[in-house]
Amino acid sequence: MTRIRFLDPRGALSAEVDAPAGERLLDVAQAAGQPLEGTCEGQMACSTCHVIVDPADFASLPAASEMEEDLLDLAAHVSRTSRLACQIHLTEELAELTVRMPGAAHDMTGR
Repeated sequence: MTRIRFLDPRGALSAEVDAPAGERLLDVAQAAGQPLEGTCEGQMACSTCHVIVDPADFASLPAASEMEEDLLDLAAHVSRTSRLACQIHLTEELAELTVRMPGAAHDMTGR
């Protein structure tokens, strides 16, 4: 299980959930009511699931692919630890993960 902390753009805790290995962060975030649109449904064709990973947790994740890096170039409020939530798959080794919603997070799906 991975303990995931979701922070709002100001850094305040908005949700804390446990999720099993194998889950995709985008799915966990949407189930927790986070404002991640995921327009392409995780097909890595947009950047609407952009999150900012806490620097302490960033090194625990596999490196982003070149394609993911290219999509992050299109996202607003990108930081050095930005990732696409659709590309983060939880593992047994990942005990905890803290991610912050970027300042421009806006969910057009009405969730």
